[in-house]
This record gives sequence, C-alpha cells and structure tokens, in this order.
Amino acid sequence: MDSPRGRIHLIRQGLEGEPLTKEMVGHFDACLGCMACVTACPSGVRYDTLIERTRQQVERRHRRSARERALRAAVFAFFPYPGRLRLLRGPLRAYQASGLRALVARTGLLPRLAPTLGTLEALAPRLTRAPKPPDRVPAYGRRRAVVGMLTGCVQSAFFPGVNAATARVLAAEGCEVVLNPARQGCCGALSLHNGREKEARRFARDLVDAFAGTGIDYFVVNAAGCGSSLKEYGELLADDPAYAQRAADFAARVRDLSEILVELGPVARRHPLPVSVAYHDACHLGHAQGVRDQPRELLRAIPELELREIADPELCCGSAGIWNILNPEPAARLGERKARDVLATGAELLVTANPGCLMQITAALPRSGAGRIGLAHTASVLDASIRRLPVQRLLP
Repeated sequence: MDSPRGRIHLIRQGLEGEPLTKEMVGHFDACLGCMACVTACPSGVRYDTLIERTRQQVERRHRRSARERALRAAVFAFFPYPGRLRLLRGPLRAYQASGLRALVARTGLLPRLAPTLGTLEALAPRLTRAPKPPDRVPAYGRRRAVVGMLTGCVQSAFFPGVNAATARVLAAEGCEVVLNPARQGCCGALSLHNGREKEARRFARDLVDAFAGTGIDYFVVNAAGCGSSLKEYGELLADDPAYAQRAADFAARVRDLSEILVELGPVARRHPLPVSVAYHDACHLGHAQGVRDQPRELLRAIPELELREIADPELCCGSAGIWNILNPEPAARLGERKARDVLATGAELLVTANPGCLMQITAALPRSGAGRIGLAHTASVLDASIRRLPVQRLLP
C-alpha cells in the first residue's frame, strides 16, 4: 500500500465510499511526494495530481491526533512566513555561537529523546549576516530582460547569500532583477504539497499581486519545490474568475534559474574554478519540472570544474518539503543513504538547487562516515566563477 499503485488503489476505494481511516491516511502521509514515480511511469499516470488532491481531502475530512495537529500547526505558523522565520535568526545565531550546539551533538541524546526537535536542530544551517535585499538590481551592460525573483521563506531567512548570488548572476547576464522584498511572501508550495489548498491559493494571489504592473518578462526561482508550485498557479487558481487568467500568465513566465540562464545564453565570462563537483537533482526540479540538463550544462561551462554524477540520482534525499520534520526517522535513513552516495563520488563540493536538500544532506553527512565536502547552491558556484572568487570560498 506504500507503492504508487497501492496508494492509487486506496484513492479509488475512497472515491467508492470507503471510510478515510487512520491507516489509509498513514499510507498517504508516508508518500514523499518526490514524483520519481511520475518520471518512471511508462503510461504517463499523473500520480502527482492524484496525491496532491487526495491530501486536500485528508485535510478536509480527517481529524488527526492532538500531537499531529499541534506539530502541523507549529510548522505552518512559521515556515510559510519569512518575517517570522527571520525572528528565529537571533536566538539561533546565539545558540550556535555559544557552543551549545556542539555539546548537544556530542551527547547524541536529542534525536533519541525528541526525534522531531532533534531533526529541526540538525537541519538548522550555520547562519551568516543577512543584509536587507534591494528592491531592484540593475542589469550589467545591455539589458536583455526584466525578471522578477522569488526571495522565498527558508531561502531568505537561512540562505540569504544564495539569493544575493542569484541576483548578481542574473544581473551579470544582462537581467534587471525586481525583488519587491517588502511585498512578496510565501509562494504557497509547502501548503499546496500538504493539502492546505485554501492557504496555498491565498499565498498565490498575494504573490501575483506583488508583481502586478512591474513589467517583468520572467519570474525566476532558485528553490526547486517553489518553482514546481509556481508553474501550477494556472491550475491552482483556475476556478477563481478574478485571478484565473492572471495566474496562468504569471505561471507561463516562471523559470528556474538554470532554465533562464540557458534560455538567454551566457554573456558574462566564466573564470576557472578548479574543483570536483557532485550535482544532486532536487526532486521537484528533476521529476516535477523536468529540469536536469540545464544545471549540468551551466556547471560544465565553468573552466576547470569537473562534474561527477551521484549513484541513483532519481532517489530522494528525504527532505521533501517538511516530510523530514513529520517523519524524522525514515527521513534520516534516506538522508544518510544520499550522503554516502555523495561521498562515494570523491567530489570536493556538492551542488544542488534547493535549500531543503542542502539542509538535509548537511545534517546527514556527519552520520555517514568519514569525509568532508563543501555544499553550495548552483547560483553560488556560478557567482564565484563570474566574480573570479577563490574556490576555497565554497569549500569547508
């Protein structure tokens, strides 16, 4: 019942009147939503749509336990709200600077006593200074396009350097970048992927409004899960007369960073980066969006960079949005498997295009045997090459 076929069978039973039991919901909750089955299916079954709509039914019709409700309420009270996440930066930086984190890690007690809290603690990245993003970044040289850019929730709060690198790379390639940081909020991806349809629609309307009248040619995303949902805005708001056409037009402009850079073609010079790189396909970039070749093409174009493939690239690292928080133990096993495959490449640097993957694999590496490896977003590697930064800036 935990295979795609099994879940489709359960979905059919539900449509035929079978009660939505706790056991049935458990099988739907166990799905990572990685969409690998959609890629693999020779018949083109849209399992992604089926599980998404089923989770909406679960949230409407099934009453979860008090513990589950409390955990989900806490997650969705913070994660889709960039401002609230930024409030956590101060206490988290103090915790990391105090040495308590290293002490907690040495004891090994937190994951055993409180798996969910242990997962959150392990996932938290080491924070750096986060300057306020500008409203716009002008293009360098001849302007080739005007692009909006999603600053995101986790990305803006915990990986502000990735957003800054993304804007610099776009500007170097002749794009005027519109950020509107004061107006944009969550894109709704976490809500949509977890059955919270009403909430997702609200976030989608707000984001469409935030970039209305800005004259953008494209809307660029540097987080795989967000990009997947943004490309579905036309379907998400299809029944809303006031937004249906606007959402469809907006979705048609959405591009992953690697897509737009390949589509426009390079104009900024790439300088050598002598480093071996293992590229990890984020599920919602590879499976959901079908974007696999573009990131590799961009990385291979950097002089002296050696690209290495990871074994079983179609397998999820276990992040899957908030799946690793809701299912910490199986997520940890998936993360450790992915980390071992990454280390087996012998690469000096792991590169991916999703903040969740970066956090998940970073947390799993210490549990996966000897070896150190740097971790970076695709945008950070391109930025380092364009700006002629020393490769050591990307390495541990």
